[in-house]
Amino acid sequence: MNAPALNIVPFVSVHNMMRLVNAIGVERVLTELAGFVEADFRRWPEFDKTPRLASHSVDGVIELMPTSDGVTYGFKYVNGHPKNMRAGLQTVTAFGLLADVGTGYPVLLCEMTILTALRTAATSAVAARHLARPGARTMAIIGNGAQSEFQALAFKALLGIDRLRLYDIDGKASRKCAGNLERYGFDITIAGSTAAAVEGADIVTTVTADKQYATILTDNLVGAGMHLNAVGGDCPGKTELHRDILTRSQIFVEYPPQTRVEGEIQQLAADHPVTELWQVIAGTAPGRRSADDITLFDSVGFAVEDFSALRYVRSKLAGGDFHDNLDLLADPDEPRDLLGMLHRAAAKG
Repeated sequence: MNAPALNIVPFVSVHNMMRLVNAIGVERVLTELAGFVEADFRRWPEFDKTPRLASHSVDGVIELMPTSDGVTYGFKYVNGHPKNMRAGLQTVTAFGLLADVGTGYPVLLCEMTILTALRTAATSAVAARHLARPGARTMAIIGNGAQSEFQALAFKALLGIDRLRLYDIDGKASRKCAGNLERYGFDITIAGSTAAAVEGADIVTTVTADKQYATILTDNLVGAGMHLNAVGGDCPGKTELHRDILTRSQIFVEYPPQTRVEGEIQQLAADHPVTELWQVIAGTAPGRRSADDITLFDSVGFAVEDFSALRYVRSKLAGGDFHDNLDLLADPDEPRDLLGMLHRAAAKG
């Protein structure tokens, strides 16, 4: 088979992403994707790392998230606009790109609205596999929007979570979540309050959308041995946990320079001790130290996880029809003759 022209870039649309995930199976995708995330965390020092580049407005934020391992470069464009839901729009949308470092040419363009939901859930489950108490089976999910089902499925696939306790201030969201998850064999309870949802839970996932300093989870609700998966607080001025929870938890983060600005730990002093998750995965730092510890994964999402997700999708494209080919880059016969290329195109009509 002839190699594709370098100006032709594989593009995975939303339609093809859905086809790909359904063909593989969502739980298998989450499991395989988690493997890519974990592999890249183990080689964390190889990556260029920088906090995401954010453009904030009163309505939300638009961000670029770049990284490179020296061979491949990747970035994601993503927004976060909580008010969008009122207009029937997605709160978060995204697309991403991989490129060859040697030439600078793109090698993949991909939708990342669905893919971000998958990679966020997979990363949460990877963290919990290293931090939660062994044998955890019950998870409370506070906030039952678009990310909640993916979290549930990732924790089922990687940890064996099979009991869910759901709560959202909008009861319709909880009923939607429960309905979508019925087919996967969970024992599901829709709770009437946050307190009722977290009672008896081994793991508590908070994944709310409002951009504000919120106290979704109060200190009195967090018992010894819980693992907290704080997903919703992911930009300056947006939190979900009471500060007192943080001061008695072991805190694990992706990339401290970003998390200290955007995560739950923006409530703490800049020198408050945290452990980087990659160190736990690589075996250079301890995770949970005892069954009674409260562990907190202060998740804000980092570019390496998107890089892993894009790598995973690219690995699934060979020999399949889950992408379109885009004529994305100008490819003149003579690299210095772009105008001549225009003239020749005009002559062809």
